[in-house]
Amino acid sequence: VAELRRELPTLRAVVHIPLLGTDAPEGALAWAALTSADTEPVFEQVPFDHPLWVLYSSGTTGLPKAIVQSQGGILLEHFKQLGLHCDLGPEDRFFWYTSTGWMMWNFLVSGLLTGTTVVLYDGSPGYPDVSAQWRVAEQTGATLYGTSAAYVMACRKADIHPGRDFDLSRIQCVATTGSPLPPDGFRWLHDEVAADLWIASVSGGTDVCSCFAGAVPTLPVHIGELQAPCLGTDLQSWDPSGKPLTDEVGELVVTNPLPSMPIRFWNDPDGSRYHDSYFDMYPGVWRHGDWITITGRGSVVIHGRSDSTLNRQGVRMGSADIYEAVERLPEIRESLVIGLEEPDGGYWMPLFVHLADGATLDDGLRAAIKATIRENLSPRHVPDEVIEVPAIPHTLTGKRIEVPVKRLLQGTELAKAVNPGSVDNLDLLHFYAELAASRRR
Repeated sequence: VAELRRELPTLRAVVHIPLLGTDAPEGALAWAALTSADTEPVFEQVPFDHPLWVLYSSGTTGLPKAIVQSQGGILLEHFKQLGLHCDLGPEDRFFWYTSTGWMMWNFLVSGLLTGTTVVLYDGSPGYPDVSAQWRVAEQTGATLYGTSAAYVMACRKADIHPGRDFDLSRIQCVATTGSPLPPDGFRWLHDEVAADLWIASVSGGTDVCSCFAGAVPTLPVHIGELQAPCLGTDLQSWDPSGKPLTDEVGELVVTNPLPSMPIRFWNDPDGSRYHDSYFDMYPGVWRHGDWITITGRGSVVIHGRSDSTLNRQGVRMGSADIYEAVERLPEIRESLVIGLEEPDGGYWMPLFVHLADGATLDDGLRAAIKATIRENLSPRHVPDEVIEVPAIPHTLTGKRIEVPVKRLLQGTELAKAVNPGSVDNLDLLHFYAELAASRRR
């Protein structure tokens, strides 16, 4: 804290909020002292585009983007999302497991706009056991419970039964984000939480602190799909030439402005980084960097990041489909698939697997993995190799790290392939760097 204060000459005050009995840093104002004064807040009139906050992208593949969003834009967008899409009101209790480093914390706090009660939880999502979040949902009487798709799949893998073991009668909706919720995740929530549960898989980004597609209380839910594009969002799927697609995989684009799109990036005086981040591929049209399908009935399927999508023999494939198939096997805790264009024109597609306790990657399990992928997807989806790893690396918000691993396997130095501060366990990446070196020998 002292070092930060020295580096910030414009800093006016540091407020200490007590946690676990820690002492306040020297010169800090205690939270109790700050809130003890009987003063009326001053409501300043500011322009619609007045900066509200700076959110940082994960920075997995480079310097994080410092995203400046506006007072008016966030206010409008969050009113729309929480009041209309999430259908929240004064009678609700809104619990979304998040940390202050994820945009979902900002989204959660905005629930106060609708008069709902928000549930803030700080701690491990899996302590003292995998059922921890369901226990909090029961104890707080949550009506909308949000979490990550990864947590839902971890619960399924652990064979827990929330609907049987907890009183979740107040929960009307379970929402997920962070990565696509596989079809088996939808089935598990239906079977193990409630048969009449509203399952809302949503997708957006820190860049807009909102959703492009997701929850709609008046539409049906289809397994593996987001219900619809969000209100006021001209969401489309485009091919490389800018042609809109239906029932085909394409780039996620938004063809008209959204209120919460960034007003600028911090330390980007000429706007060049902003432009290159979103408008480089399709001039004047926001390209987000996800592969999506917009179905004929208007629902949306997210396939993962377009810069990590597999492209085998000219056919694009989503990594999420492979994860969903492979991780049905009880021996597989988690997996990571990468596609590499090789210098000789070939294509190498390894599948890395983190095994469950007691499992062994022998010829039988390798054959079972390949058979499962072939039967559930296609022969084209079958990996060239299945390689055991001690664990799968993630961002700090729980997303599998695909692009940096691909860069490492292509020979990029570790220091240039990934921002170390964005990874949950940097040591795991050394395995891929060493594998790349051994393949070049």
